[in-house]
Amino acid sequence: MSSPATQKVLKAAVTGGQFAPAYYLFGDDDYLKEEALTQLVDAALGDALRDFNLEMCRGGELDAGTIGSLLGTPPMMADRRVIVVRDAGSLKKDARQALDRYLASPAPDTVVLLTSPAGAKADKTLGDRATPLAFEPLSGDRIPKWIVYHAKSVHGVSITEGAVDLLQGGVGSDLPLLAIELDKCASFTGGAEIDEDAVSAVVGIRRGETVGAFIDAISARDTGEALRLLPGILEQPKVNAVTIVLALSAQFFGLAWAQAVIARGGNTGTIMRDGFAFLKEGAGFTGRPWGEMPKSWTAHVKQWSATDLDAALAALLAADRGLKDSRVSSDEQWMATLVLTLCGAGAAGGRRTAAATSHQ
Repeated sequence: MSSPATQKVLKAAVTGGQFAPAYYLFGDDDYLKEEALTQLVDAALGDALRDFNLEMCRGGELDAGTIGSLLGTPPMMADRRVIVVRDAGSLKKDARQALDRYLASPAPDTVVLLTSPAGAKADKTLGDRATPLAFEPLSGDRIPKWIVYHAKSVHGVSITEGAVDLLQGGVGSDLPLLAIELDKCASFTGGAEIDEDAVSAVVGIRRGETVGAFIDAISARDTGEALRLLPGILEQPKVNAVTIVLALSAQFFGLAWAQAVIARGGNTGTIMRDGFAFLKEGAGFTGRPWGEMPKSWTAHVKQWSATDLDAALAALLAADRGLKDSRVSSDEQWMATLVLTLCGAGAAGGRRTAAATSHQ
């Protein structure tokens, strides 16, 4: 899924057969870009002879004569022809001039797909002369919608809300990895609805044993529960000490924001209502569905003073620097020490637990 405007254009082409002469796909999410590119190619060509009607090339490898020949060739035994030019911004000057001349008067039986890679500045001229399709990384609140959409559109299966939360809680917001796990889940259910049991069986995560559950245990200052969950959390896909520290940082910035809301006269309703807006301002990696976060803040904010939160954020900053600068200790040792610091365990208990953890 991408922006509503982009989705509208894609739907018109993919399901309605209404193709523009040229599309310009840009933005920082290459996975969504490639997904849309595949959909457009499939819809435009259908069962046509692809060997004769599909050209895939890179901008930097084309000269004016080559791109002119590609754009001027009519379809063979098909309604249309598709030309894909990746990294269109790398076209040489003469090739770009040939493309610009073509876009001023495009052929009615050819669809041209132009792309720019993530990190590249959008080409305003291409955006004006072709139909622009923007693909930016999905914010956390849109990941659940994408999971539901991908399961239905690619695999033809539905997925329960609980399974969506569990999958995102275990895998995070990495779309390619989510797509892989959804493919496994769809195969596991044989076309039936994907539920929490299917996610648990395929991905190896269970309700109450996610990064979100670990964060909630720390937010509740439940040292024992956090330490119990830690080893299993670190075994999950794409989870390590650095990503957990990032997720905890997002949580504690949220707790600090929630505390400020209350200090200004707000209440839990205010936190629930305005929480997504705060996250969109730049929460970074959260390690869990956005919908869970305002609920967690309202449940735990009163357990933390302003001084506590300042100390927690300082500890997280120190842990982040330490993890990047040193590999002397294991991730589990680093995290066990951080759990004790954040939860505020007593000195004696903290020493006993840290010692026990270091010998695991």
